[in-house]
Amino acid sequence: MRGGVAGWMFVAPALIVIGLFFALPVASALLLSLTDFDLYALADPAHLRFVALDNYLELLRTPIFWKALWNTSYFVLVGVPLSIGLSLAAALLLDSQLARARAVFRTALFAPVVTTLVAVAVIWRYLFHTSYGLVNWALGHVGIPPVDWLGDPLWAMPTIIGFAVWKNFGYNMVILLAGLQAIPRELYEAARIDGASTWRQILHITLPALGPVLLVVSVITVSGYFQLFAEPYVMTRGDPLQSTVSVLYLMFEEGFRWWNLGRASAVAFMLFLVILGATTLLLRAGRRRDLV
Repeated sequence: MRGGVAGWMFVAPALIVIGLFFALPVASALLLSLTDFDLYALADPAHLRFVALDNYLELLRTPIFWKALWNTSYFVLVGVPLSIGLSLAAALLLDSQLARARAVFRTALFAPVVTTLVAVAVIWRYLFHTSYGLVNWALGHVGIPPVDWLGDPLWAMPTIIGFAVWKNFGYNMVILLAGLQAIPRELYEAARIDGASTWRQILHITLPALGPVLLVVSVITVSGYFQLFAEPYVMTRGDPLQSTVSVLYLMFEEGFRWWNLGRASAVAFMLFLVILGATTLLLRAGRRRDLV
Protein backbone atom coordinates (compact mmCIF):
# COMPACT_ATOMS: atom_id res chain seq x y z
CA MET A 1 0.00 0.00 0.00
CA ARG A 2 2.79 2.43 0.89
CA GLY A 3 4.54 1.70 -2.40
CA GLY A 4 1.32 2.25 -4.33
CA VAL A 5 0.59 5.54 -2.61
CA ALA A 6 4.17 6.71 -3.15
CA GLY A 7 3.93 5.80 -6.83
CA TRP A 8 0.70 7.75 -7.30
CA MET A 9 2.25 10.73 -5.50
CA PHE A 10 5.19 10.72 -7.93
CA VAL A 11 3.01 10.54 -11.04
CA ALA A 12 0.29 12.88 -9.71
CA PRO A 13 1.94 16.13 -10.96
CA ALA A 14 2.32 14.71 -14.46
CA LEU A 15 -1.25 13.34 -14.44
CA ILE A 16 -2.60 16.71 -13.32
CA VAL A 17 -0.77 18.52 -16.12
CA ILE A 18 -1.95 15.96 -18.70
CA GLY A 19 -5.51 16.21 -17.40
CA LEU A 20 -5.60 20.02 -17.41
CA PHE A 21 -3.84 20.65 -20.70
CA PHE A 22 -4.81 17.58 -22.75
CA ALA A 23 -7.70 15.48 -21.45
CA LEU A 24 -9.88 18.41 -20.38
CA PRO A 25 -9.46 20.40 -23.65
CA VAL A 26 -10.09 17.29 -25.75
CA ALA A 27 -13.23 16.43 -23.80
CA SER A 28 -14.41 20.05 -24.05
CA ALA A 29 -13.82 20.08 -27.81
CA LEU A 30 -15.73 16.83 -28.19
CA LEU A 31 -18.70 18.29 -26.32
CA LEU A 32 -18.39 21.48 -28.36
CA SER A 33 -18.59 19.50 -31.60
CA LEU A 34 -22.04 18.28 -30.52
CA THR A 35 -23.39 21.83 -30.25
CA ASP A 36 -24.03 24.76 -32.61
CA PHE A 37 -21.61 26.98 -30.71
CA ASP A 38 -21.07 30.08 -32.86
CA LEU A 39 -20.62 33.84 -32.50
CA TYR A 40 -24.13 34.26 -31.09
CA ALA A 41 -23.54 31.61 -28.43
CA LEU A 42 -20.22 33.24 -27.63
CA ALA A 43 -22.05 36.48 -26.88
CA ASP A 44 -24.92 34.83 -25.03
CA PRO A 45 -24.74 31.18 -23.83
CA ALA A 46 -28.54 31.05 -24.01
CA HIS A 47 -28.19 30.67 -27.79
CA LEU A 48 -26.18 27.45 -27.39
CA ARG A 49 -28.04 24.36 -28.57
CA PHE A 50 -27.22 20.66 -28.48
CA VAL A 51 -27.33 19.29 -32.04
CA ALA A 52 -25.83 15.82 -31.47
CA LEU A 53 -24.17 14.57 -34.69
CA ASP A 54 -25.61 17.25 -37.00
CA ASN A 55 -22.24 18.96 -37.38
CA TYR A 56 -20.63 15.71 -38.56
CA LEU A 57 -23.48 14.89 -40.93
CA GLU A 58 -23.40 18.42 -42.34
CA LEU A 59 -19.66 18.10 -42.99
CA LEU A 60 -20.22 14.89 -44.94
CA ARG A 61 -22.68 16.78 -47.14
CA THR A 62 -20.32 19.75 -47.67
CA PRO A 63 -18.24 19.66 -50.90
CA ILE A 64 -15.45 21.81 -49.44
CA PHE A 65 -14.81 19.20 -46.74
CA TRP A 66 -14.27 16.48 -49.34
CA LYS A 67 -12.14 18.88 -51.36
CA ALA A 68 -9.99 19.59 -48.30
CA LEU A 69 -9.76 15.88 -47.48
CA TRP A 70 -8.64 15.10 -51.04
CA ASN A 71 -6.04 17.89 -50.98
CA THR A 72 -4.69 16.64 -47.66
CA SER A 73 -4.65 13.02 -48.85
CA TYR A 74 -2.82 14.08 -52.02
CA PHE A 75 -0.27 15.93 -49.89
CA VAL A 76 0.23 12.84 -47.71
CA LEU A 77 0.33 10.26 -50.54
CA VAL A 78 2.96 12.23 -52.47
CA GLY A 79 4.82 13.98 -49.66
CA VAL A 80 5.35 11.06 -47.27
CA PRO A 81 7.16 8.74 -49.75
CA LEU A 82 9.25 11.66 -51.02
CA SER A 83 10.18 12.74 -47.49
CA ILE A 84 11.07 9.24 -46.30
CA GLY A 85 12.91 8.42 -49.51
CA LEU A 86 14.99 11.59 -49.33
CA SER A 87 15.63 11.02 -45.62
CA LEU A 88 16.80 7.46 -46.27
CA ALA A 89 19.06 8.54 -49.15
CA ALA A 90 20.66 11.26 -47.01
CA ALA A 91 21.10 8.85 -44.09
CA LEU A 92 22.74 6.26 -46.34
CA LEU A 93 25.15 8.87 -47.71
CA LEU A 94 26.06 10.09 -44.23
CA ASP A 95 26.53 6.50 -43.01
CA SER A 96 28.80 5.61 -45.92
CA GLN A 97 32.43 4.87 -45.17
CA LEU A 98 33.41 7.23 -48.00
CA ALA A 99 31.64 10.22 -46.44
CA ARG A 100 33.77 13.09 -45.17
CA ALA A 101 32.87 15.95 -42.81
CA ARG A 102 29.79 14.02 -41.65
CA ALA A 103 29.07 16.34 -38.76
CA VAL A 104 29.01 19.38 -41.06
CA PHE A 105 26.68 17.77 -43.58
CA ARG A 106 24.45 16.32 -40.84
CA THR A 107 24.06 19.76 -39.33
CA ALA A 108 23.43 21.40 -42.70
CA LEU A 109 20.79 18.85 -43.70
CA PHE A 110 19.08 19.05 -40.31
CA ALA A 111 19.09 22.87 -40.24
CA PRO A 112 15.75 23.33 -42.09
CA VAL A 113 13.98 21.41 -39.33
CA VAL A 114 14.85 24.00 -36.68
CA THR A 115 14.12 27.04 -38.82
CA THR A 116 10.91 28.99 -38.24
CA LEU A 117 8.29 27.53 -40.56
CA VAL A 118 6.43 30.77 -41.23
CA ALA A 119 9.60 32.75 -41.99
CA VAL A 120 10.92 30.08 -44.37
CA ALA A 121 7.50 29.74 -46.03
CA VAL A 122 7.53 33.47 -46.77
CA ILE A 123 10.98 33.12 -48.35
CA TRP A 124 9.79 30.21 -50.49
CA ARG A 125 6.77 32.23 -51.57
CA TYR A 126 9.10 34.90 -52.97
CA LEU A 127 11.46 32.32 -54.47
CA PHE A 128 8.54 30.88 -56.46
CA HIS A 129 6.96 34.22 -57.36
CA THR A 130 5.84 34.31 -60.98
CA SER A 131 7.34 37.66 -61.93
CA TYR A 132 10.48 38.14 -59.84
CA GLY A 133 11.07 34.77 -58.17
CA LEU A 134 14.55 33.28 -58.27
CA VAL A 135 13.25 29.94 -59.60
CA ASN A 136 11.59 31.44 -62.68
CA TRP A 137 14.65 33.66 -63.20
CA ALA A 138 16.84 30.55 -63.32
CA LEU A 139 14.39 28.75 -65.63
CA GLY A 140 14.36 31.75 -67.96
CA HIS A 141 18.13 31.44 -68.43
CA VAL A 142 17.65 27.95 -69.89
CA GLY A 143 14.77 28.95 -72.14
CA ILE A 144 11.85 27.73 -69.98
CA PRO A 145 8.93 30.20 -69.72
CA PRO A 146 7.82 31.39 -66.27
CA VAL A 147 5.60 29.04 -64.26
CA ASP A 148 2.88 30.34 -61.96
CA TRP A 149 3.95 28.04 -59.14
CA LEU A 150 1.54 29.26 -56.47
CA GLY A 151 -1.19 30.65 -58.73
CA ASP A 152 -1.84 27.60 -60.90
CA PRO A 153 -3.99 24.80 -59.36
CA LEU A 154 -1.77 22.27 -61.14
CA TRP A 155 1.45 23.49 -59.52
CA ALA A 156 0.38 24.97 -56.17
CA MET A 157 0.17 21.75 -54.17
CA PRO A 158 3.37 20.22 -55.68
CA THR A 159 5.20 23.42 -54.71
CA ILE A 160 3.91 23.14 -51.14
CA ILE A 161 4.87 19.46 -51.09
CA GLY A 162 8.39 20.35 -52.19
CA PHE A 163 8.66 22.93 -49.43
CA ALA A 164 7.34 20.52 -46.77
CA VAL A 165 9.71 17.75 -47.85
CA TRP A 166 12.70 20.12 -47.77
CA LYS A 167 11.63 21.46 -44.38
CA ASN A 168 11.03 18.12 -42.64
CA PHE A 169 13.22 15.42 -44.16
CA GLY A 170 16.13 16.16 -41.83
CA TYR A 171 14.16 15.00 -38.78
CA ASN A 172 13.58 11.54 -40.26
CA MET A 173 17.15 11.51 -41.54
CA VAL A 174 18.53 11.66 -37.99
CA ILE A 175 16.25 8.82 -36.85
CA LEU A 176 17.17 6.65 -39.83
CA LEU A 177 20.86 7.44 -39.39
CA ALA A 178 20.66 6.19 -35.81
CA GLY A 179 19.00 3.02 -37.08
CA LEU A 180 21.71 2.52 -39.71
CA GLN A 181 24.47 2.89 -37.14
CA ALA A 182 22.85 0.16 -35.03
CA ILE A 183 23.15 -2.43 -37.83
CA PRO A 184 26.18 -4.72 -37.18
CA ARG A 185 28.97 -4.04 -39.67
CA GLU A 186 29.83 -7.74 -39.72
CA LEU A 187 26.74 -8.35 -41.85
CA TYR A 188 28.03 -6.04 -44.58
CA GLU A 189 31.52 -7.56 -44.43
CA ALA A 190 30.10 -11.06 -44.82
CA ALA A 191 27.94 -9.90 -47.74
CA ARG A 192 30.93 -8.30 -49.49
CA ILE A 193 32.94 -11.49 -49.05
CA ASP A 194 30.08 -13.42 -50.68
CA GLY A 195 30.18 -11.00 -53.61
CA ALA A 196 27.02 -9.01 -52.88
CA SER A 197 26.80 -5.65 -54.60
CA THR A 198 26.00 -2.42 -52.77
CA TRP A 199 22.41 -2.52 -54.03
CA ARG A 200 21.94 -6.11 -52.80
CA GLN A 201 23.38 -5.16 -49.42
CA ILE A 202 20.82 -2.35 -49.13
CA LEU A 203 18.00 -4.60 -50.32
CA HIS A 204 18.75 -7.65 -48.19
CA ILE A 205 20.47 -6.19 -45.11
CA THR A 206 19.77 -2.49 -44.68
CA LEU A 207 16.05 -2.32 -45.45
CA PRO A 208 15.05 -5.44 -43.43
CA ALA A 209 17.10 -4.26 -40.45
CA LEU A 210 15.58 -0.78 -40.72
CA GLY A 211 12.02 -2.14 -40.88
CA PRO A 212 10.95 -1.14 -37.34
CA VAL A 213 12.60 2.28 -37.69
CA LEU A 214 10.94 2.87 -41.06
CA LEU A 215 7.58 1.97 -39.51
CA VAL A 216 8.06 4.52 -36.72
CA VAL A 217 9.17 7.17 -39.21
CA SER A 218 6.16 6.40 -41.43
CA VAL A 219 3.69 6.77 -38.56
CA ILE A 220 5.27 10.04 -37.41
CA THR A 221 5.39 11.47 -40.93
CA VAL A 222 1.86 10.43 -41.88
CA SER A 223 0.33 11.85 -38.71
CA GLY A 224 2.32 15.06 -39.13
CA TYR A 225 1.55 15.55 -42.82
CA PHE A 226 -2.18 15.09 -42.27
CA GLN A 227 -1.96 18.18 -40.04
CA LEU A 228 -1.06 20.42 -42.97
CA PHE A 229 -1.85 24.05 -42.16
CA ALA A 230 0.96 26.60 -41.95
CA GLU A 231 2.28 26.00 -45.47
CA PRO A 232 -0.96 26.77 -47.35
CA TYR A 233 -1.91 29.46 -44.84
CA VAL A 234 1.28 31.43 -45.47
CA MET A 235 1.95 30.61 -49.11
CA THR A 236 -1.47 30.43 -50.81
CA ARG A 237 -4.29 31.06 -48.30
CA GLY A 238 -5.93 27.91 -49.66
CA ASP A 239 -5.99 29.17 -53.25
CA PRO A 240 -5.94 28.92 -56.21
CA LEU A 241 -9.47 27.56 -56.64
CA GLN A 242 -9.24 25.94 -53.18
CA SER A 243 -6.58 23.56 -54.51
CA THR A 244 -4.47 23.90 -51.34
CA VAL A 245 -7.23 23.96 -48.71
CA SER A 246 -6.36 21.30 -46.13
CA VAL A 247 -8.61 19.81 -43.47
CA LEU A 248 -6.81 21.75 -40.75
CA TYR A 249 -7.04 24.95 -42.80
CA LEU A 250 -10.79 24.32 -43.16
CA MET A 251 -11.02 23.94 -39.39
CA PHE A 252 -9.24 27.27 -38.94
CA GLU A 253 -11.60 28.97 -41.40
CA GLU A 254 -14.69 27.56 -39.71
CA GLY A 255 -13.51 28.40 -36.22
CA PHE A 256 -11.68 31.71 -36.50
CA ARG A 257 -13.08 33.29 -39.64
CA TRP A 258 -16.73 32.30 -39.50
CA TRP A 259 -16.80 31.56 -35.75
CA ASN A 260 -18.60 28.23 -36.19
CA LEU A 261 -16.70 26.71 -33.29
CA GLY A 262 -18.95 23.68 -32.98
CA ARG A 263 -18.43 22.79 -36.62
CA ALA A 264 -14.69 23.50 -36.38
CA SER A 265 -14.47 21.04 -33.49
CA ALA A 266 -16.28 18.47 -35.62
CA VAL A 267 -13.70 18.99 -38.39
CA ALA A 268 -10.92 18.39 -35.84
CA PHE A 269 -12.39 15.09 -34.71
CA MET A 270 -13.02 13.99 -38.29
CA LEU A 271 -9.33 14.62 -38.96
CA PHE A 272 -8.49 12.65 -35.82
CA LEU A 273 -10.48 9.68 -37.15
CA VAL A 274 -8.68 9.88 -40.49
CA ILE A 275 -5.25 9.96 -38.83
CA LEU A 276 -6.26 7.13 -36.49
CA GLY A 277 -7.36 5.03 -39.45
CA ALA A 278 -4.19 5.70 -41.45
CA THR A 279 -1.83 4.96 -38.56
CA THR A 280 -3.81 1.84 -37.61
CA LEU A 281 -3.39 0.50 -41.15
CA LEU A 282 0.35 1.18 -40.98
CA LEU A 283 0.68 -0.59 -37.63
CA ARG A 284 -1.31 -3.59 -38.86
CA ALA A 285 0.92 -3.82 -41.92
CA GLY A 286 3.92 -3.65 -39.59
CA ARG A 287 2.57 -6.46 -37.41
CA ARG A 288 2.09 -8.68 -40.45
CA ARG A 289 5.76 -8.22 -41.25
CA ASP A 290 6.75 -8.69 -37.57
CA LEU A 291 8.01 -5.10 -37.31
CA VAL A 292 6.06 -4.37 -34.11
